[in-house]
Amino acid sequence: MTALLPGFTPVAWALLAVAALIVGLSKSSMPGANTISIAIFASLMPAKESTGALLLLLIVGDLVALSMYRQHADWRALIRLAPAVLAGLLLGVVFLAFVGDTGVQRVIGIVLIALVGITIWRRAARRGGTEVSLFGRLAYGSLGGFTTMVANAGGPVMSMYFLAARMPVRTFLGTAAWFFAIINLTKVPFSIGLGLITVETVLMDLLLVPAVLLGALCGRWIAGRISQRLFERAVLGLTVLGALYLIVA
Repeated sequence: MTALLPGFTPVAWALLAVAALIVGLSKSSMPGANTISIAIFASLMPAKESTGALLLLLIVGDLVALSMYRQHADWRALIRLAPAVLAGLLLGVVFLAFVGDTGVQRVIGIVLIALVGITIWRRAARRGGTEVSLFGRLAYGSLGGFTTMVANAGGPVMSMYFLAARMPVRTFLGTAAWFFAIINLTKVPFSIGLGLITVETVLMDLLLVPAVLLGALCGRWIAGRISQRLFERAVLGLTVLGALYLIVA
């Protein structure tokens, strides 16, 4: 088994463990934080291979989040997003098959900054209620599907959608848990077909699963104590950090 594991240094393994812990944390309390995990994995592995390796850990985090928040989901919002998300996901598959991902990451980062600005402006101007327009659903859904397939970076996009819909903390986390569990499981056969998931990455991820579980437990503790206002500010802040990473990476 050890012969099949990637030859990382002890420091690299420690960084991967931190990234895995952040995955668990992001799934149970801090959506968008997993962009930090994306950065760590991408710095230690080739970009496309890192996407496949991180996907399996994200699925573990999704399952843990479902065990915590599955009853709080807004299914109406999920169903209305589904067509646009699927279209974006398929576009991402085609993109990965033919194109590298550096340029599109910068575009995604710029779009995220714009979404944060629009969200803050709408709130300051007290525009809109809890209903997101058809155009908004199409834009958020297709971009979310595309970014999650290309770079596992759909979290910040969908966080902006859930904030725009003014979801309470637990509804936000439950809806996100179901959304990404379904989407990430859908991505697995595509990722295997594209060669992004290998025996090496599966064995590596098995060693990192305990860190995901620890992060999720820490996140559950935070989620039970954080206020709605602080939660929303944290989501916006993490989205900006994630966008900046995508722009400069």
